[in-house]
Amino acid sequence: MTPAAVEAGRVDAFRAEYRRDHVPPHYRAALHLLFTFGVGGAALAICISRLADVQPLEWLTVPLTFLYANLAEYWGHRGPMHHRTRGLGLVYERHTRQHHRFFTHVAMPVDSLRDLRAVLFPPILMVFFLAAFALPVALLLASFTSGNVGWLFAATSLAYFLNYEVLHLVYHLPDRYAVARWPFVGRLRRLHQDHHDPRLMAQFNFNITYPIGDRLFGTRCRGPG
Repeated sequence: MTPAAVEAGRVDAFRAEYRRDHVPPHYRAALHLLFTFGVGGAALAICISRLADVQPLEWLTVPLTFLYANLAEYWGHRGPMHHRTRGLGLVYERHTRQHHRFFTHVAMPVDSLRDLRAVLFPPILMVFFLAAFALPVALLLASFTSGNVGWLFAATSLAYFLNYEVLHLVYHLPDRYAVARWPFVGRLRRLHQDHHDPRLMAQFNFNITYPIGDRLFGTRCRGPG
């Protein structure tokens, strides 16, 4: 039996265990998607609706927030998502102990919609990350600069998070979906697949979206194949 076949067998066994122990009978992928993109999209719309007479200098908030979000994604992934950290044990458990055993470089696609439980952020973690990384900074910016800057920061952070969820979902779709084969998406998808190689996951390719942090800190890597 080849190493890839052995790895695929381990994944199949863990998936059966995960579905039994962590996917409740009442779980509905459609509701999970609706919460993520419905609540997230509504919050984004509210932030945009509060903008008024945005000045040219205030628009700089958008690219700066994009960079902040990319680096927060990078360090959050490189840090507590792959290294057990006091107070963030749930993050490590969910990501390293579950997500990375459910999906490896030889078994990336979901088998059914119910497997989205292992892909999308749980609602509680979605609220936690937005509250920890977006809300405090938005309030500080609004206090020390302007309301527009605060709302632009919140809107860009939410848009980045939704973009993260879309891309991560696409990475774990079967190849038959056309979006998974789009050239640019395909390149990002291959980087993420390499990250799911157990030999690489704690060292390389920590950006789930765009590998800015990986390029800055020298952790972008193509796997051995």
